[in-house]
Amino acid sequence: MSVNPSREELVERAAKLAPLLRSRAQWIDENRRLPDDVIAAIEESGLLKMQVPAQYGGYESGTRDFVDVLAEVARGNTSVAFCLSIYASLTWMSALWPDAALDEVFATPNVRISGTTAPTGTATKVDGGWRLDGKWKFNSGVLHAQWKITVAIPTDAGDQPVPIFALVPIADLEIVDDWHTFGLEGSGSVSTVAENVFVPDHRVITGEDFYQNRPKSVVNAEKPQYRAPVLVPVTAIQTGQLVGAGRAALAAFVERLPGRPITYTDYPSQRDAPITHLQVGEAALLIEDAEARARTFADVIDAKAVANEPWTEQERVWSRVQIGWVARQVKQAVDILAQASGGSSIQREVPIARLQRDVHATSLHAMITPGVNIELYGRSLVGLPPNTVYL
Repeated sequence: MSVNPSREELVERAAKLAPLLRSRAQWIDENRRLPDDVIAAIEESGLLKMQVPAQYGGYESGTRDFVDVLAEVARGNTSVAFCLSIYASLTWMSALWPDAALDEVFATPNVRISGTTAPTGTATKVDGGWRLDGKWKFNSGVLHAQWKITVAIPTDAGDQPVPIFALVPIADLEIVDDWHTFGLEGSGSVSTVAENVFVPDHRVITGEDFYQNRPKSVVNAEKPQYRAPVLVPVTAIQTGQLVGAGRAALAAFVERLPGRPITYTDYPSQRDAPITHLQVGEAALLIEDAEARARTFADVIDAKAVANEPWTEQERVWSRVQIGWVARQVKQAVDILAQASGGSSIQREVPIARLQRDVHATSLHAMITPGVNIELYGRSLVGLPPNTVYL
């Protein structure tokens, strides 16, 4: 019987990727996608198996494993880490589908699943399945994916529509090259279009089943890790890339310090200036706090899975604010370091500007935006109900 790799081994594999990712950073941004050698290295690392169900040769790794692994990947490149976080999140989600659908999806070695949960298309019921039409934006990593989770509103849904969630082969969709952004350029988060695409019934589940975590897989339904509310582990996974970006920014800043003067001052080295000590100290504390929070969040999820404990509404609200606060702390830290990096830091070969753009872009994600999540948490503390179903 094979033994799954430990967290330490997985983190070591991620760390070994970092030099290649750093060397390809400029190509990744300029080409707005991941290069083939990076994809090959990721496949060889085995990290894509972390959220694959065990019956298909996967590791079923814990949430904390992913936080630590993605933190290491982000130290190499944040766009790569973002894509891996999406593949992990969507692979976890796919485990809710019927086993017949999973047999198709996981027949591909190192399968990658992209998608969004925004219902921006329509679905028409037909014999044996559904016909999809529509356009979906922000499909991170889709350029290197084989499958996509696509959400649509049934055309006969009535006054209270319940969306359907469909697993669709990428080959059935049109790719629209419209990802021209300031931040996370390499995630290749282009749009996809479906025109009269047929999806058989076994590759479709309802929005109620999805958000209530009612697995249609007979095998996976018995596993406690798939009983957590779907958005809880998904948001926790995302915290790792933010922590890694913060670490990378701090390391890059300190590396550039020796011998760099502060222009138009008497300081021959920025390292000797008290203002630098304050900036580095504050940024480091923010990053340390963010990392501690991310790890605590992940540990809570893993502990509840082991104990097979249900999640209350208040706990789901608490989980939602965790990633918002981590994003806020890391963004503050990176902004401090970027501001202290001087005019030369805007050159493309200097990492800090890229990291600042990528952290800013990540913090704008609808599930991550700090202000929205903090407000949600505050509502719960004063006794008001959540103003969202996305918990």
